[in-house]
Amino acid sequence: MMEDMDTNTVTQVTDAYDESQIQVLEGLEAVRRRPGMYIGSTDIHGLHHLVYELVDNAIDEAMAGYCTRVKVKINADGSVTVTDNGRGIPVGVHPKMGRPAVEVCLTILHAGGKFDGKGYKVSGGLHGVGMSVVNALSTKLHVAVRQAGHVHEQHYERGVPTDELTVTGQTEETGTTITFYPDAAIFDSIVFDYDILKKRLRELSFLNAGLLIELEDAREDRQQHHTFHFEGGIVSFVAHINKNKETLFPDPIYFRGARDDSIVEIAMQYNDTYNETILTYANNIATIEGGAHLVGFKNALTRVLNDYARKNNLIKANDPSLTGEDFREGLCAVISVKLTEPQFEGQTKTKLGNSEIRSLVESVMSQELSAFLEENPSVSRAIFDRCVNAARAREAARRAREMTRRKTVLESTSLPGKLADCSERDASKCELFIVEGDSAGGSAKQGRDRNFQAILPLRGKILNVEKTRLDRILANAEIRAMITALGAGVGDEFNPEKLRYHKIICMTDADVDGSHIRILLLTFFYRYMRPLIEHGYVYAARPPLYKVSRGSFERYVYDDDELQVLLKDLGGAEGLTMQRYKGLGEMNAEQLWDTTMNPEVRIMNRISLEDAIAADEIFDVLMGERVGPRREFIEQNAKLVTDLDV
Repeated sequence: MMEDMDTNTVTQVTDAYDESQIQVLEGLEAVRRRPGMYIGSTDIHGLHHLVYELVDNAIDEAMAGYCTRVKVKINADGSVTVTDNGRGIPVGVHPKMGRPAVEVCLTILHAGGKFDGKGYKVSGGLHGVGMSVVNALSTKLHVAVRQAGHVHEQHYERGVPTDELTVTGQTEETGTTITFYPDAAIFDSIVFDYDILKKRLRELSFLNAGLLIELEDAREDRQQHHTFHFEGGIVSFVAHINKNKETLFPDPIYFRGARDDSIVEIAMQYNDTYNETILTYANNIATIEGGAHLVGFKNALTRVLNDYARKNNLIKANDPSLTGEDFREGLCAVISVKLTEPQFEGQTKTKLGNSEIRSLVESVMSQELSAFLEENPSVSRAIFDRCVNAARAREAARRAREMTRRKTVLESTSLPGKLADCSERDASKCELFIVEGDSAGGSAKQGRDRNFQAILPLRGKILNVEKTRLDRILANAEIRAMITALGAGVGDEFNPEKLRYHKIICMTDADVDGSHIRILLLTFFYRYMRPLIEHGYVYAARPPLYKVSRGSFERYVYDDDELQVLLKDLGGAEGLTMQRYKGLGEMNAEQLWDTTMNPEVRIMNRISLEDAIAADEIFDVLMGERVGPRREFIEQNAKLVTDLDV
């Protein structure tokens, strides 16, 4: 994306710097001035974060044992209402602030009941900014507290109360209801995505066994409703993740342990895939970078399984030594810890640092898993047979890896033959186009900017890695060429710092086969080079579908909707010449540059990893062995297909 610069505007900067330039932002003005500091961003992620802040408060009530039901409703006017049946936010006058406690929570940063450990022993929101930030970033907010037989209500505009907290009715219920209208002046969009909310609320329901969470969309033409209620908790979570896979044993294993005020829950089950899926949470927060609880789990898993194998002579003399990687192949596990003083690394809360949790997880795993293995010898044998096969495949993969290693990112002698590299040495400025077919690859090589654009043509469809172990994957010539070209390794050895290019662009034909090749590439990146997607390095090029011309007029069109708009603007198709591109190979080098490769005008979609669970599930459905789930997916989504090449 290019940013326009107004060269006619000059800002005068003076050298003077005195007390008059020191600003004090009062109340919630700091949140409105710098919203990204509090919710991460003002894009769609930040918008939905507002809902999560309110839901987290309700979940905290549930973890404290006072809430059994939470409802989130997207109202017809686009606002959102979050309701719980907890104790209700306190309404009495705060002794220090002289205002009702609910007003204090909604108007003052770092005000809440989660700091002294008395209001909540376990909490996801630790900074006391959640409700006040939602209030600050909303044009209007309404709160209703049901408590002690009364309904108390108050209204706000952009964080400022517009009336006093007032008793408006009688009730026998307890709880809090907050309705808010996000501020369009703050957010890029104020349109909530039902599916994004559904994924997070379902996850929270899994993590809090027995809690019922409702989601309703009341907007016109979007009405839908889901209820999430899993008595099995994280056991149901693992079963859900494995629902499209064959499992090694029928029911997930479940362990639970506690020490002082800390609780750990672990559910695990092996499946028939060659990848590990281990999800970790601390106080319902997804710790995507792992941390102490994950380290404890891995250490205990490896030690217990090795001890059991030696004790029962399950490892033969000619078998390779088993590693943690072998024990985790095909493992699906959810680790959920709840503790009073979680120590997260960074405001983003993505890595847990509490060392005492590591020892608790190790202790629970060691004791419970050892007992399970002793009590279930047939399952234990099946696990070890699988692990030994994984170790053999790992050794074969290690040998195959040597063939893909690039000694340095700039060494040309070890590059795959078809790669046309670029001359730029700074990886952050370099692009690699992975191009479908030798014909398009030839045009791309001729049309590219050799300074920063590299081209790697692929012959046909690569291997479907969802169905194959790494040793066989590395035997595939096209995949080896990609690994070598990127220069950062593969699987557990992948190191983004060694990456040769920071833009990896999948450039395939705009047809069904091209889409299939792109999915195969993305499946490989997702399973064996996931940091590429997590860092935002992977893109899908958008080549044009049509070339429309009339006399000297010429326009490239990228989809059918754009074509219809253009035809309407031109007064119909009479006298027009329309060329429908079936493949990249139909374009010459100049056309390919003008439409798909020139950074000034090209259209590309960045591939993001919004939800690892959903991504894992859809890859299983579309690329896995089982036909049934794939057929069901096609039947459910066939009506969405508007243009199908046959």
